[in-house]
Amino acid sequence: MTELLDTPRLVLRRPNAADWPAARDFFMSDRSRGIGGPVSLGAAWRALAAEIGHWDMRGYGMWTVTLRDSDAPIGMVGPWYPEDWPETEVGWMIWSAEAEGKGYAYEAAQAAIAHAWAVLGWETIVSYIDPQNHRSIALAERLGALQDMAAQVPRPETPCLVYRHPRPEARP
Repeated sequence: MTELLDTPRLVLRRPNAADWPAARDFFMSDRSRGIGGPVSLGAAWRALAAEIGHWDMRGYGMWTVTLRDSDAPIGMVGPWYPEDWPETEVGWMIWSAEAEGKGYAYEAAQAAIAHAWAVLGWETIVSYIDPQNHRSIALAERLGALQDMAAQVPRPETPCLVYRHPRPEARP
């Protein structure tokens, strides 16, 4: 279990209860529209609780992303594989509007994907993305992922694009 990853500008750490105010503000805001939000206070609480609990149930999970010089959370990035997911996913969400457009999601996602291949030993990695989440689509493509039209989606009743990340040996 790797509870901490470092990148040049970021620290990715296991989420904890202290992340609640930032998570709550994100999940209850229009910023969360690309992942099914905004949601109620209770649904926001359960969303963070699920992220924290994923670590205990799977031994890994999404990391809270912080800037190297601060423990204040700016988002979450990492491996995610709930019991009803068709495939192993690396996902991302930047909670802070001030952190957008600075390459933090890209930097954190690169580290998370490398970790999933090398440490978790995953055979496949996808990212499930709302078709209207253009920033997330652009990030997946920047990471080298290609849309997989034949892949199964987690919730067939909810529109979703599946982006498949290339294995390290397949990257140019």
